[in-house]
Amino acid sequence: MGPRPFKIASFTFICLLLFTPKSNAQFMQDERHLEVALRIIGHQVMLSSGDSISRVLPIQKEEDGRYRILFESEFEFSPEELVTTINEVVHETRMSRHFIVEVEQCETGEVVYSYEMNLLEHKDLIPCKARRLPKACYQLFFTLLDFGEPMAVSQDVAQAPSNGWLSGPGAVSYSLLSVLLVVLLGTFVFLWRRRRNSRVDPNVISLGEYRFDKRNTELVLGNQRTELTGKEADLLLLLYKAANTNVAREVILNKVWGDQGDYVGRTLDVFISKLRKKFEADPKVKIVNIRGVGYKLVIGV
Repeated sequence: MGPRPFKIASFTFICLLLFTPKSNAQFMQDERHLEVALRIIGHQVMLSSGDSISRVLPIQKEEDGRYRILFESEFEFSPEELVTTINEVVHETRMSRHFIVEVEQCETGEVVYSYEMNLLEHKDLIPCKARRLPKACYQLFFTLLDFGEPMAVSQDVAQAPSNGWLSGPGAVSYSLLSVLLVVLLGTFVFLWRRRRNSRVDPNVISLGEYRFDKRNTELVLGNQRTELTGKEADLLLLLYKAANTNVAREVILNKVWGDQGDYVGRTLDVFISKLRKKFEADPKVKIVNIRGVGYKLVIGV
């Protein structure tokens, strides 16, 4: 398996990243954007109450999916101003088109004010607008009723295509992108394993920079191939199987030549000399003479 499939897969992956619609990238950061918008709501609520110093505490997401806005200081508010302030921020940030706001008293957990807004249908349920609530510790709960759906943030843009970061097409595209990435990753793994397995040849042995091809009885160094005689190949294979350990002369003679007398014993040294020359290009591969014992193939030492 050549490198071409890897190039195609890599190109596909890059294209997915470059040409994914902007809404996908925004959808992946919904929570962060939403928290920023909610903190803006908190700051604007404090400003409308005349407090420009106190902090809005970190946004908390409840188990029921609501978002809690906590304040450092007590404040008073009128429902009409609260609704106007929140709706303006929602309009500017395009965070939702259908939501519920609840104001709870910190000590008792009592809901002292709440309203529901549905900008898609251009109606809202805002009770008790004129009744001002006294200064106290309050916390706001914000519930999105349209998370992951297309938004319409005002009557002017109700019919316009939404490009906000809670858009439904973004959610669908994001899911599709996830599937494509998983498929692409699986393709990479499959091709890599197939390529690796195709390169494993039990007839080829690595000897330093060389490869010893047993089947074709040759040494391969880059594009250079050096043929070995049958006895040279048998001798090299015997030494390789006992690499970095001593092999007695008697063992070599018996395994490679059998019992052919003293002439073969003298010939062994000649074969060893020939093999040494064929490994000259890699000094990490050596055939060492062990005086009085035999020979040892040393690799990588």
